[in-house]
Amino acid sequence: MRRIAIVGGGAWGTALAVHAGRLGYAVRLWVREADLAQRMRDGRENPVFLPGIELPDSVLPTAGLDEAVEGAELIVGAVPAQFARGVYSKLDTVEPRTPMVLAAKGIEERTLALPVAAARDCLGSERGYAVISGPSFAAEVARGLPTALVVASENEALGRALQEGLSGGHLRLYTNSDVVGVQIAGALKNVIAIAAGMLDGLGLGHNTLAAIVTRGLAEITRLGLALGGRRSTFSGLAGLGDLIVTCTGGLSRNRSLGQAMARGDTLAAVVGRSASIAEGVGTTRSAKELAARVGVEMPIVEEMYRILYEDSSPREAWGRLMSRPLTSEDEGPR
Repeated sequence: MRRIAIVGGGAWGTALAVHAGRLGYAVRLWVREADLAQRMRDGRENPVFLPGIELPDSVLPTAGLDEAVEGAELIVGAVPAQFARGVYSKLDTVEPRTPMVLAAKGIEERTLALPVAAARDCLGSERGYAVISGPSFAAEVARGLPTALVVASENEALGRALQEGLSGGHLRLYTNSDVVGVQIAGALKNVIAIAAGMLDGLGLGHNTLAAIVTRGLAEITRLGLALGGRRSTFSGLAGLGDLIVTCTGGLSRNRSLGQAMARGDTLAAVVGRSASIAEGVGTTRSAKELAARVGVEMPIVEEMYRILYEDSSPREAWGRLMSRPLTSEDEGPR
C-alpha cells in the first residue's frame, strides 16, 4: 500500500493527508472547491480548514475526483456524513476490491445510515470497509502531537493491515471489530458536545459538565447496545475518549456552537460564520429518530433537538433535565 486517496479536503481529511504523507505515502487529496485545491497546491497548506500546517511534498491536492482515486490502493472517506452519499456514488472508477476507510462521524439524516452503510450502498459490499475514530482534533494530529485512535473493521486482516500501515510518528492505532459501536460513539459524542458547550456558555460549572458527559455516555451506550454494539467500545477511545475531548476541548466545533447559542446566537448565525461543519447538528435529528425507532430513551438528545429545531432555550432544557423523574444507575433503560 503506497498510494492513498483521501476524499474530502476539510480539516480532518487534510490532517490525515499530512500524516500519511509524512509516513511516506503518495497521497492524492480530493478537495471539492477547485480554487481551494489550486491554492493548496500553490501555497502547500489548506488556508481555509487547516491554516499554518505545511503539506508534505507527497500530498497532491486535486479537485478531480477520478484523478484523486486513480491507482489508489486505499480510499479514505472524509466527506461529512450528510454529503457523503452524493460524493461516493461518483466513485465508479475505483477498483471493486480497493478497501475503504470511513473517517467522518455522523448519521445520515434521510436514511439514518451510518457511514459504512452509506458507502456500501454506493460502492458495493465486495470491498473491505473500516472506520477510524477516537479523540482527535485535526490540528493536533497535523501538528504531530501524540494521538491514539481506533480502526474498526469486521475484516480482521484489513484491520491489522491498516493498524500497521497507518500507525507511526505520533499516531497509534488500536484495532476493534465493533464497527457499529465505534460509529455510534463517534456520531453521538458531537451531540453531547453541543450540550456541554451550552452549559459552559450558561456558566453552569464543572459539576454540570461532569454530569452531562457521564449521562451523555450512558445515552450513547444505550443506543449503541440496542443497535448491536459492544459495551466495552463505549468505555474505550472511540467512546469515552472521544467524548471527553469533544466536550472539553477548545478546538471542538460542536462545543463552540453550543457555547455561542447559550450566549444568545441563533443556530443559523453560528453555522453561517464557520466554513467547517458541526456534525452534531444533523446528528441530533438523526439520533432522535434512530432512538425512537429502537425504543431507547435519550433525554439529552431530546433536549438538544428541542433547542436546535424547536426554538427551546438552553436554560429551559437544563430545567427539564434536572426535574425528570428520579431514577437509578443500575442496568436497564433509564
